[in-house]
Amino acid sequence: MKAATRVLGIETSCDETGVAIYDTERGLLSHALHSQIALHGAYGGVVPELASRDHVRRIVPLIHEALREGATDWSAIAAIAYTEGPGLAGALLVGASVANALAAALGIAAIGVHHLEGHLLSPLLAPERPAFPFVALLVSGGHTQLLEVQEIGRYALLGDTLDDAAGEAFDKTAQLLGLGYPGGPALAALATEGRAGRIRLPRPLLHSGNLDFSFAGLKTAVLTAARQGADTREKRADLAAEFEQAVVDVLVSKCLRALEATGHRQLVVAGGVGANHHLRRDLDAAAGRTGARVYYPPLALCTDNGAMIALVGALRLAAGLEPMTAPSGVDRDASRARSGAFGVRPRWPLAEVGKLS
Repeated sequence: MKAATRVLGIETSCDETGVAIYDTERGLLSHALHSQIALHGAYGGVVPELASRDHVRRIVPLIHEALREGATDWSAIAAIAYTEGPGLAGALLVGASVANALAAALGIAAIGVHHLEGHLLSPLLAPERPAFPFVALLVSGGHTQLLEVQEIGRYALLGDTLDDAAGEAFDKTAQLLGLGYPGGPALAALATEGRAGRIRLPRPLLHSGNLDFSFAGLKTAVLTAARQGADTREKRADLAAEFEQAVVDVLVSKCLRALEATGHRQLVVAGGVGANHHLRRDLDAAAGRTGARVYYPPLALCTDNGAMIALVGALRLAAGLEPMTAPSGVDRDASRARSGAFGVRPRWPLAEVGKLS
């Protein structure tokens, strides 16, 4: 029987500072998070330099908070996982620097984790977990992808976005409608006041015959409709409701096709847009009619967080999978020890992490 592995995870890829502790036997022990929404709100989007500086201010107090909440001291930590990429270079460097410095001081491994692999496996943190293999929908501000997940480190790309990701389209549409930052939640809230169908918007690539996505044209259609007459809150609410329904219709249709193409009966949905109530409702209903089941991460773990990074770090450590770095001269893991240098990967294809085809 293998001994439990306890990993500290650090996430600083963009505008959330997240720290968590995951134990392979007891599960998630702690989860500390600071969001920079208020910091970037005045600018209508993330300002990279401000994000990096705020990570510097927040990361050490959050580490102490995670250790206290998890009733854990440093002697119990087997490794430190951190987001190596993709993301904002300066923000990534904050987490990487702290993680590698701590690992060197403690003589333990530092594990570079792919941000998307964190999201991909985050539903494993929920009380009801999917079993391998399954189809996964990664849907966030920067990515909309369908993947087949065979096991940890074995992923096949089924479909990708050709332009705007779904979350990006939500944010841009919210800006067109005069809503605040972040736009996705604000648009979803406004949509509850409207009725889809009063204004008709396209469903891009709905009948394309493949599993790819495109949302840039949908955003343009919203702009055209708004110029033609969205001068009242009621009309803006109807436009928001129709936009949300259009996105959900496309995502649901493509997910069902992916399940049919692979023969799997389990679908995982991860990423910030995965918290959307409308998407969850329609996906659950559509999948249920086919005998499939949908799994989600806990709502608090849909956006960027340290828990998913700690989870992936622990799973990869247990399985002996790359990518992994360790400080020079660590006797307990000499086969993986490198020069002690580290870096980040602002652009890092998921294909370099697993057997993604």
